[in-house]
Amino acid sequence: MTELRLCYQTVEFGKIDIHLCTLRDNQEFHDPKGTAEKLGISSASWPIFGVVWPSSMVLAHFICDYETGSKRILEIGCGMGLSSLLLNKRHDDITATDYHPEVGKFLRRNTLLNNDNAIAYEQVDWASENDTLGFFDLIIGSDLLYENDHINLLADFITSHSNPSCEVIIVDPGRGRKSKLSTRMRASGFTASHHKPSHTDYLERTFKGDILRFKR
Repeated sequence: MTELRLCYQTVEFGKIDIHLCTLRDNQEFHDPKGTAEKLGISSASWPIFGVVWPSSMVLAHFICDYETGSKRILEIGCGMGLSSLLLNKRHDDITATDYHPEVGKFLRRNTLLNNDNAIAYEQVDWASENDTLGFFDLIIGSDLLYENDHINLLADFITSHSNPSCEVIIVDPGRGRKSKLSTRMRASGFTASHHKPSHTDYLERTFKGDILRFKR
C-alpha cells in the first residue's frame, strides 16, 4: 500500500511564521477505505486539499493586515488552512471547515506544529443543513468556485451562516464565475465589489484573480 509523501514548509507573514506539513505535490493519493470516494471525491481531485495554492497565499496575506477585532470568523473550504492557522496564531476566533475527510487531520497536525491551541473544525457539505456551525461576522475562503453548480450552493451556505451584519472575503483565481456569485450575493442583501491584490511578490507567478468582498 502506497503511503503519502509529505513535505514541510514555513510561510512568513512579517514576524509571524506559520509551519505547514502538506502533501509533497498534487499527485498524491491515499484512500484505502474509499472514504473520499463515497463523498464523490475522485482520485484526481483527492490531493487538491493538500497543497498551498496561490489563492490561499493571497487570502492569508490579505487577512494578515485585516482588523478582525472580536469578530467570529469562518473559513470555508480551508484545505491546508493557512489563513486559519495564521488567525489562530493571532488568537482570533476562527472556525475552519472543509468537505475533504483528511483536512481535519492535517489541521490538527499543523496546529500542533505551530504550538498553538486547537482550531474549531467541522467537516461540512454545502448542500447539507445539518452542521452545527452557527453564525459569523466574517467569512473567508479561497478558490471555491470550481463548477457552476457551486455558485448557488456557496451563496446559500454563506447566507445561512452570516450574522445580520457580516463581511465575506473570497479570493478567486479567475475561474470566470465571480459575476454570477456577486449577482447571487446581492440577491441575499450583500453589496459586492472586487479588486486585484495590491502586491503578490510572494508568489512565483503573476496572480490573475481577484479579491471578492461582500458586505451587509
